[in-house]
Amino acid sequence: MRGINRKGFLVLFVALVILLVFLYIFVFKHGHGNQDNQGTRFVIGVSQSNLTEPWRVQMNEEIKKEVQKHKDLQVIYTDAAQSNEKQKKDINRLLGYGIDLLIVSTNDTNSLTPLIAKVHKKIPVIVLGRAIDGYDYYTLFIGPDNQAIGRNAGQLVSDMLGREQGNIVEIQGPEGSSPVRERSQGFNEVIQKHPNLHLYNTIVANWQKDEAEDKVTALLQSNPQINTIFAQSDAMALGAYKALQKHEIKGVKVIGVDGLEGTYGGLDLVKKGVLAGTFAYKTGGKESIQYAMDILKGKSNIPKKITLRVSTITHKNVDQYALNKSSFPKQIKSRKHIVLGFVQVGAESSWRLANTASIKKAAQDYGIDLKFKNANESIEAQISIIREFIKQKVDVIAFSPIVETGYEPILKEAKDAGIPVVLVDRDLDLKDNDLWLTSIGADFEEEGKRAARWLLDNTKGIKSNINIVELEGTTNSSPTVYRRKGFEGELPKNSNRYHIIASKSANFTKEEGKTVTTEFLKKFGNKINVVFAHNDDMALGAIEAIEAFGKKPGKDILVISVDATQEALNNIYAGKLNVTVECNPLLGPYMMKAIINHFNGKELPVKIITEEGIFTAKDDRSVFFNRPY
Repeated sequence: MRGINRKGFLVLFVALVILLVFLYIFVFKHGHGNQDNQGTRFVIGVSQSNLTEPWRVQMNEEIKKEVQKHKDLQVIYTDAAQSNEKQKKDINRLLGYGIDLLIVSTNDTNSLTPLIAKVHKKIPVIVLGRAIDGYDYYTLFIGPDNQAIGRNAGQLVSDMLGREQGNIVEIQGPEGSSPVRERSQGFNEVIQKHPNLHLYNTIVANWQKDEAEDKVTALLQSNPQINTIFAQSDAMALGAYKALQKHEIKGVKVIGVDGLEGTYGGLDLVKKGVLAGTFAYKTGGKESIQYAMDILKGKSNIPKKITLRVSTITHKNVDQYALNKSSFPKQIKSRKHIVLGFVQVGAESSWRLANTASIKKAAQDYGIDLKFKNANESIEAQISIIREFIKQKVDVIAFSPIVETGYEPILKEAKDAGIPVVLVDRDLDLKDNDLWLTSIGADFEEEGKRAARWLLDNTKGIKSNINIVELEGTTNSSPTVYRRKGFEGELPKNSNRYHIIASKSANFTKEEGKTVTTEFLKKFGNKINVVFAHNDDMALGAIEAIEAFGKKPGKDILVISVDATQEALNNIYAGKLNVTVECNPLLGPYMMKAIINHFNGKELPVKIITEEGIFTAKDDRSVFFNRPY
């Protein structure tokens, strides 16, 4: 550099910087990696936790296959190799490349959540596979219901063993990870209901076949009388099977999870009799790219969560599943000829009226022939109307279940008739979740959690006890069950400050909300600090009761509700309602889009959860006067 003066060196340095910038633009914005070398419009970063698990390898393969359909898309992949610190560095490096959207499958959700939340403030984030706790930290979550996987595994063990004594070994993935924790919770929830089933031991094998084989081998040396092994992945299940072979032990039923294709995949292992069963679900790789492109192109009605369907696979259905890859046959049909029979719960609230209006308008907008009936809150009437739709041979049936159970026979009739069923707003709790095509609505448990989080955040520093009365919705309906579960589960477990001193159903109506709150006030009087209502209408009734009792709602007694209707926001503006968690009633477009996708041959997830907000007096006042419901 002796021959170059300071000024010349500066010119060369600037030229080098310009060249590097040009190369970046060329590489990442003009088609690097695309077969036809056309210009790239979008760049997506994929941060994978590891590529040692077959399931994650399959996820990346599905992403790559879907990317090939988009000539204007470039994807940059990273592998964290099971290291939280490396994954953080990977994500920051991807941001440095100027990505437009991040797809992340976390190694450890607790460790990665703060960074993901930070990234989400800059660009859209799709969380894939492992859920993170915090509704506002991501754009979209795609993954399975891991508790449902665990419950299904417990049910399969119960079905296989019948009344036989079950000594069970559970093989888990990495200790503390969310899928491990949730699968174990669901499994034990079912096992504990059966006195003949006993969890003999739990082994942590970190998703690895060899580790599972070694640890089960060591366990078998003590000659335990086990007859069932539930492994939380097919790889670990195979390791357990090999350990049984070493000891020449036969007759032990081994169950896995993943249901992948290929040699030593779950489907292959079930076919060969190595596994007694597995649970197949998509990785979400394909779906992540599909929704990423919708997000980047500014399309409307993007869900907040997509729950992938889980199918129970045994020797009885493995060949058919491997052939069809779905519980529902593809039905190709022109949207001009789709006839939809819809059964509404009733007209019990302003939320329900907005929901009805949304469905009617969306059917018209999407060109679907809608046959609309109202069950007026009668289960018998609802079932009767569904049966009439079956006789009329409509193409698809949709309804909002009044309660979670009691619909299995009529859904079987619809399935036998070849008519798919879509659940709207509310869910069912039935043994066979293949009786309906998809469910569209809110995450009721998350709504309850958000209500509780607001209470906790806004009662910090208060040393006295906080007594809560709860106005529940219709008994055994899914909003009631899960809003209560979310709210009560989020309250501190070991705190003596928060007490739910009374709960009672007010059936989602304003009148009953007022009546029940009046009863609570007469019984508890000044002891009540908080009213948590499962919907706005009951909260509005509670406000009237509190005022009639001579107290100020929103000040003397905090009032928390769910729905975010216009009247509720008016009461927040007036200072009478403290907070309302949104439950979006405008489900019509989501439903019509899902129905059309089904008849176009696309497989639907088991649950589509809509985007929702939370409203308090701190919000910009403009939001209070521009509500569509």
